[in-house]
Amino acid sequence: MDISAKITGIKYTPFLCSKLILFHVDHLDEALFKKGSFILSIDEKRQIALSRWTSAKRSRTYPYGRVYDCLNFQGKKATIIPFYKDEGKVGDRDYLQWDTISLMSLLGIYVIISYYIDAELSPRDEKKIANQKFNIEHVKSEIESLLWYQSDALHWNLSQIDKVGEIGQKAIEAYAKLSKKLGIEMHSENFAKKRIQKLLEGKEEFMNLSRELAQKAQNRESVTIQPKEKLTGKKATLTIKNYLGGYYYFTCDEVEIEEQNIYLIEGKNTEKDELPSFSDIKDGLAKMILFTNMEDVEIDNKIYNPVPILKFTTGSGFRIEQLKKRQRKRLELLKIEAQTNNFRVMINQDFL
Repeated sequence: MDISAKITGIKYTPFLCSKLILFHVDHLDEALFKKGSFILSIDEKRQIALSRWTSAKRSRTYPYGRVYDCLNFQGKKATIIPFYKDEGKVGDRDYLQWDTISLMSLLGIYVIISYYIDAELSPRDEKKIANQKFNIEHVKSEIESLLWYQSDALHWNLSQIDKVGEIGQKAIEAYAKLSKKLGIEMHSENFAKKRIQKLLEGKEEFMNLSRELAQKAQNRESVTIQPKEKLTGKKATLTIKNYLGGYYYFTCDEVEIEEQNIYLIEGKNTEKDELPSFSDIKDGLAKMILFTNMEDVEIDNKIYNPVPILKFTTGSGFRIEQLKKRQRKRLELLKIEAQTNNFRVMINQDFL
């Protein structure tokens, strides 16, 4: 099933944002090590909400939840993403894609593209590296530029793409040094150089390459149901066009059609007799931001009324009344968020 839609703007009120701790810019390295999102104070007048991605791939480490936590901040909101992350030849290697930049632009999030310069040997696998650290001076410099920047997130993010070639080359050099320092073999530099060379041809090439890869990933995911997913409807591809003509490729975990309504369901699962993790819930809420702002939702040229649903599946012994006080409080706030933003929450087969 192939669904298309458009988004002309984002309106959303979050209620589950975690409280952001304040760090001074002199302690940025500590903040990035300890927190996924926080407020950074530059001086008495200037602050910015920051989140970080540990990998350029959005499906691996819940970056949406970290971005979500910054949504209540009234000033500028930025997220730091590595251009690429290499965990060693036997580990993963992920590259930043245009669709990630596009989505952050749509949400009004400024992107700082950076790179790792330090790491440690993985305690779990001696052939991998872990605890990778950003180039703090580079991040600080970009934050300072951003605080004086007067245009919107889209134009800033487009200017960041212009720096991808330079940043990518610095990332390659940094990983070469780490390889010698830690005695770890990394992935081939030749492939990374070819990727960078392709990106250097300009933003259009970057966009086209990444869209192609994202669309391939979308098609793979749409035909794959993980064993942990307890879903009953059909998976579907979802292509969203924004007012700038940009395309975003997603998959919808579960889709059901009933007369004029199309139920767009994002599923989160746990085998335990409790709610999915807080990070998992926030990751699902990022999809609700998109689903609740979609217009002209259609399949085969037929328009449907979208009904977004965040669905939790749990162990068979789950009972709301048996939840801990903190989880019941989160559930109440989630109910308010759903009512405010026009989506529904389902736990197993019952609506909240």
